[in-house]
Amino acid sequence: MTDEPNLLGDYVRARRNLVTPEQVGIPVVGIRRVPGLRREEIAMLAGISADYYLRLEQGRDRNPSVQVLESLARALRLDDDATAHLLRLGADKPRRRRRRSREETIPPGIAKLVATLPLPAYVEGRYFDVLAANALATTLSPRLAAGANRLRDLFLDPAEQALYPDWENAGAGLVAGFRESVGTDTDDPRVIELVGELSLASPRFRQLWARHDVDACEGAAKRIEHPQVGGLQLNRERLGIGGTAGQMLVVYHPDPGTDSADKLALLAFAMRTPAAPHSATTDARTADADRGESGRRPAADAR
Repeated sequence: MTDEPNLLGDYVRARRNLVTPEQVGIPVVGIRRVPGLRREEIAMLAGISADYYLRLEQGRDRNPSVQVLESLARALRLDDDATAHLLRLGADKPRRRRRRSREETIPPGIAKLVATLPLPAYVEGRYFDVLAANALATTLSPRLAAGANRLRDLFLDPAEQALYPDWENAGAGLVAGFRESVGTDTDDPRVIELVGELSLASPRFRQLWARHDVDACEGAAKRIEHPQVGGLQLNRERLGIGGTAGQMLVVYHPDPGTDSADKLALLAFAMRTPAAPHSATTDARTADADRGESGRRPAADAR
């Protein structure tokens, strides 16, 4: 028995538990002891023997054919992204654990582009770390700043959760996107550290991670409840950065002529407008102006 993690077996087991008999037309008779389908039911639907499926799930057979994996994907009702992930797991070869995570460096041209874009924009790494962000992105959310992590902020920071009216569903998409981003590299020290921290601190994250959902984070409409300007309906675009290991340029933009466009412009204006200096000298000058245009103090005060 190999000491390598059983990624394929863990995945099919998690997905099997999410498929109900009703979804695949299996009659329910009596009390079922499993939350989803039984092993023999999945094996029947996939057209393989129950013993072979058991060996796959237990990690005793780690070299299924593409045809078997595709049959399992159909039986488990996987979409295209989840099927691609299953095929990667089935093709994965034993490897030695990395001693350190990949270092992520932003291309200089991308860093300049982010800084000059007139829209909220940031660069997200494969571990969902924020590698760079412009000022308008940080104005939209203080957590959109270099050094932050999108998973940690959404699941552990109540202020970040308050920005999203349906943050729990947003979190589900984020976790599924994280699984897609790291792929089979679940033994990466950075992944282990992040998943361990969040699993201990957030029951919601722990629940979602156990589902093994996989989904590519793509462009989508996002509702943000900003504490200063109120609700914003923005389009979020995620653009792959060439020459990097999974880095994404993320840009938020409103539909032209909408209330959200006006609110985003207001945030941009407020960001560019410096606050009036406030000091004891300023207060004294204001007081002098209130006494009259001459600026002279009344005789009674000249002591």
